[in-house]
Amino acid sequence: MLKRGETAYNPVKWLLKAHQKTVGAWLQLGSPMAAEILAKAQPDWLMIDMEHGPGDIMTLIAQLQAMAPYGVVPLARAPWNDFVAIKRILDAGVMGILVPYVSTAEEARQAVLACRYPPEGIRGVAGSPRAAGYGMDGRRYLDAANEQILVMVQIETRQGLENVDAIAAVEGLDGIFVGPMDLSCSLGHFADPKHPEVQAQIRQVEEAALRHGKFLGTVAGNIQEAQALYDRGYDLVVPMSDSTALGQQALKTFDTFRALYPTR
Repeated sequence: MLKRGETAYNPVKWLLKAHQKTVGAWLQLGSPMAAEILAKAQPDWLMIDMEHGPGDIMTLIAQLQAMAPYGVVPLARAPWNDFVAIKRILDAGVMGILVPYVSTAEEARQAVLACRYPPEGIRGVAGSPRAAGYGMDGRRYLDAANEQILVMVQIETRQGLENVDAIAAVEGLDGIFVGPMDLSCSLGHFADPKHPEVQAQIRQVEEAALRHGKFLGTVAGNIQEAQALYDRGYDLVVPMSDSTALGQQALKTFDTFRALYPTR
């Protein structure tokens, strides 16, 4: 939520528009404390996952409140390309939306429209939600939101691959996000994004996005994998999540204990 007298501004959008590298993490636990911990580490952004995560609007708001003191830009993956869901997420105070499972240019246009106030879009206008400061100085948000909200769509189907050039050409769309796991499944290689055919198709997505001036986003298993992606032209990479980081650290710690003390 904006401070009194503050105008909405999204520094991550303009870094991405300039094709500058940015880094962040998934928030998939629905936990304000996990959001607070990661925000304190000062990433550029944190992406609250409302597609695969368990959270609802109230847990979203709690996570945003936990992040607020640290100046980290809040992004969210919507559960679906649904203008009502997107409206509620934006009204909570998120500054960027990732829309999953976009397969046509028309679906991409609908995603953009859902993120824009009229006359540029169909987002409902209200000065009372958290994003607009609960009615306090709300014009500073309303007047700037269309320019500052970041809009990304996720390519993760065979149909999306076939239409990627038209999707990347959609006006008002800022970025293309590659969803490698679902994309591999769509191509017949279940949960195998490293398969040569999948990688070849991903290259087509990359070329289309860059050809149309859109930034590229995707996920990585760690910061070393992220580095290779940055070198390929990606500007938004997710190298970790709150859930998997905790899980991996737990495995490492307890497996080490059992190796050190096999008989107790």
